[in-house]
Amino acid sequence: MKVPSKFNAKSGFTLVELVIVIVVLGILAAVAIPRFLDFTGDANQAACKGALGGTRSAIANHYAHSATPSGGGSATYPTLVELNSAGTVMAQGIPDNPYSTSAVKNVVILGVTKGTPVTAGTTGGWCYNETTGEFWANTASGAGEAGF
Repeated sequence: MKVPSKFNAKSGFTLVELVIVIVVLGILAAVAIPRFLDFTGDANQAACKGALGGTRSAIANHYAHSATPSGGGSATYPTLVELNSAGTVMAQGIPDNPYSTSAVKNVVILGVTKGTPVTAGTTGGWCYNETTGEFWANTASGAGEAGF
């Protein structure tokens, strides 16, 4: 009678062990993937807030400069044409709105009430009120970007 030796025995994973490992990996993926997908939303929100902050700062600088004697002596906010012209209010022009569905995400259009999009972002990336100097995102994706 021949006794099987340790070296002659076949070893490997059974089908049940493989299925268990695949199920565990699937559960881990189902938990981890949504956490990574949320980074896109966070990045868009940060980009939108950064663009808003920079543009609002440029508008405030233009307003303050216009009040000086070299700026004309009368404090006024930039016009829509000045705001859309690169090098007038902002050196590089208006940045893109990451939430806009418009083909031209860096165009500013006239708005009336801050936080209220005009045509839901389909005509321009930003809204601006010339009389008050308010500047906001022209978007209606439901995440509240227009209220930043």
